[in-house]
Amino acid sequence: MLAEPVPEELRRAQENRLREVWKEPQGWRYISAVNNSEVGKWYSLTAFGFMLLAGVLALVMRVQLAVPGAEVLDADRYNQFFTMHGSAMMFLFAVPMFEAISILILPAFLGARDMPFPRLSAYGFWCFVIGGVFVMGSLLFDAAPSSGWFMYPPLSTKQGGIGADIWLLGLSFIEVASIAAAVELIVGVLKCRPPGMRVNLMPLYAWYVLVVGGMILFAFPPLIAGDLLFELERGFDWPFFDPDRGGDPMLWQHLFWIFGHPEVYIIFLPSIAIAAMVVPTAARRPIVGYSWIVLSAVGTGFLSFGLWVHHMFATGLPSISLGFFSAASEAVVIPTGIQLFAFVATLMVGKVRMNLPMLWIAGALAIFTAGGLTGIMVALAPFDWQVHDTYFIVAHLHYTLFGGMVLPVIGGVYYFYPFFTKKKMSDRLGRWSFWLTFTGFNITFLPMHLTGLYGMPRRVYTYPGGLGWEPLNMLSTLGAFVLAAGILVFAWDLLRPKGRQPLTERNPWGGGTLEWSHEVPEEKWGVRSIPHITSRYPLWDQPKLVERMDAGRYYLPDSDEGHRETLVTSVIDARPLQILRVTGPAWITMWAAAFTGGAFIFPTFSMYTPAIVCAAFAIVCVCYWLWTSTALIPARERKDAGLGLSLPTYVAGPQAVGWWGMWITMLGDATAFASLVFGVFFYWTAGSDFPPENALHADWRYVLLACALMLTAWAGMLLGRTRNRKGESGAAPILIGAALAAACGIAALIAAVIEMSPTSHVYPAMMCALVVWCVAHIGGGIIMLAYCAAALIFGRATPTHDAPLWNVSLYWHFMAAMVVTVTLCLAILPRLV
Repeated sequence: MLAEPVPEELRRAQENRLREVWKEPQGWRYISAVNNSEVGKWYSLTAFGFMLLAGVLALVMRVQLAVPGAEVLDADRYNQFFTMHGSAMMFLFAVPMFEAISILILPAFLGARDMPFPRLSAYGFWCFVIGGVFVMGSLLFDAAPSSGWFMYPPLSTKQGGIGADIWLLGLSFIEVASIAAAVELIVGVLKCRPPGMRVNLMPLYAWYVLVVGGMILFAFPPLIAGDLLFELERGFDWPFFDPDRGGDPMLWQHLFWIFGHPEVYIIFLPSIAIAAMVVPTAARRPIVGYSWIVLSAVGTGFLSFGLWVHHMFATGLPSISLGFFSAASEAVVIPTGIQLFAFVATLMVGKVRMNLPMLWIAGALAIFTAGGLTGIMVALAPFDWQVHDTYFIVAHLHYTLFGGMVLPVIGGVYYFYPFFTKKKMSDRLGRWSFWLTFTGFNITFLPMHLTGLYGMPRRVYTYPGGLGWEPLNMLSTLGAFVLAAGILVFAWDLLRPKGRQPLTERNPWGGGTLEWSHEVPEEKWGVRSIPHITSRYPLWDQPKLVERMDAGRYYLPDSDEGHRETLVTSVIDARPLQILRVTGPAWITMWAAAFTGGAFIFPTFSMYTPAIVCAAFAIVCVCYWLWTSTALIPARERKDAGLGLSLPTYVAGPQAVGWWGMWITMLGDATAFASLVFGVFFYWTAGSDFPPENALHADWRYVLLACALMLTAWAGMLLGRTRNRKGESGAAPILIGAALAAACGIAALIAAVIEMSPTSHVYPAMMCALVVWCVAHIGGGIIMLAYCAAALIFGRATPTHDAPLWNVSLYWHFMAAMVVTVTLCLAILPRLV
């Protein structure tokens, strides 16, 4: 069947239909595009722009520190620059750049036409742009946060002005974008692989995306929970971090570093993923130790969540805790080392071509290894006590992040640029950029190890002369300008006009993975037909694969109904399950992002009414987006997918990508809720006055009533879905009744704590925070119940087309667990103390 020729007339007709369906909007409508090729480019360039801005801030700081007593920046402006440099690099460049590049290239690795939720990617991008401009724009008005990118209380909670609020609310908004992208990427890897691509055949890049996406899902929510507590203290004087009223600033450090240390590996592992693609191509042979690399990546991700106290050795924790976390910090070296040694082994047994991308990867491995060695040093608590908050830590941080992120990403850009644009970057400029960057980096940061050992503290805007720091600081400043020159050469090479430059050959590096089956010149459809895969390196191992893909001999070679389509496959063995119709260009994602931004940004200025209005409009936009473009009942229940395979065009439940999107989203949400519960137990164990003597507790009768009503709503959701699936009447009224029960449950829960004073002590504040979280989520559940009821009433859901009901049922499963937990914390636990 694969060898049968496709009639030329049919082939051209199929290509024309695909080209028409996948064409990008023209003119000013271009910004309404949602397909991964466009959103990924916008996302990447925006993140790179924020990186350049953060680099400018760093250069100005280095000028300030070049000589003692300089007055280029005063103390407050220096602190603003320092805070925004770290925040931009961590929140606006490192993680977003991984997600942006993955959105851009992951479908090509998987032989898919697009990601499963294109509009979610676009929504995340616009959230990122709005949040990033808002946060970084604060510098222009001398209103930027100045308490450090880690925002330790009580310094940050007592800081005047709106700087801390900009950081908290602006970056929380950006974290929404990060989690949205993580959900998109995880579902894409699990459900949009080509037929035959079992999990043990996935490209290593896809494995790393899966691991890092999962890490984002579990690392970012604790910070979101901490941001909530932080802003409740800043905005409403609830004393979570005020020791005078039972609070404890250490809770913020725990929540921040539960996020912060995994983020180091969230940044590092995608760069290893790029290396895992470049190294086999340069060595011209498959990677050595594929299974070991996968296990090591998973192990690194798992161990990274057990290291957060690594950053808190100087806070007075018990020695047994220091010993445990010190050992864990040493242990994470093992899986990291396995990955690096696998790359070395691949190069040793291969026939290496030292091309430009490989040069950048080699430099990155060298710098990261040096950073890892100093990481072993600071993992030892006695040594960490000596260098904590000195420039030794600054050097260690930049060796790990620059070697583990910046250099590999630049190498990846050189490697994948022919895929992005169908042209190559300059080899000569690339080598100039590498040596300037590599040399400048080491001149800048290598002396900082000695500066720190000489005792220079970090986060100071000036220093006195005569302490031996002057030559080292001047050397670091000079090196910073050499480093900046290298980055600027790369930026010029990336952005310079290339209109007269010829198109590249189709597979210029000789790679073996599917992204190099791309069309030259570019076609917006991604792949002409979705292949059947039997190898980890199909372009090397499957003869005539690309020729047959181009001829439309595989799956979905046509778009006869005028819809954008891709395949959905099973999670483990990639069996075809569905022809998924993906969404096309839309303005609604921009409106939804704008209103979501208003809901986060207006509270910065204590403008709560506009924030509530924006939140309401954001909900309306999302409901319209879902109503008009998702889970639509198709005209044809099944469709020919090619190669004699007929697949359904509508599925619901665990086979559907929407169900998986809800499941993964709620895992992240449950992690944030668990972080709040962690706060309850932290206060309970860390202090003797939680709850304080004679404290007013939540009214247990109202709490139990609320629990009963909300569990009734959960049961109603399940009953409504079951009755609809059986074709029985009455499902919509049951869902409406469930919504009313949930609303009454909210009223009862509020009544249970209405007499408590959250400003008086951390105990009532923590109980009220749980209620706020619960009420917000049950409110969302009520909206979902109403949506499902409307879908049933207006024929958008039927007994055989009930995907929204399955997804909302899954949401309510999580709500039931949350309600029971809140009930235990409010009504049972305080009375056991």
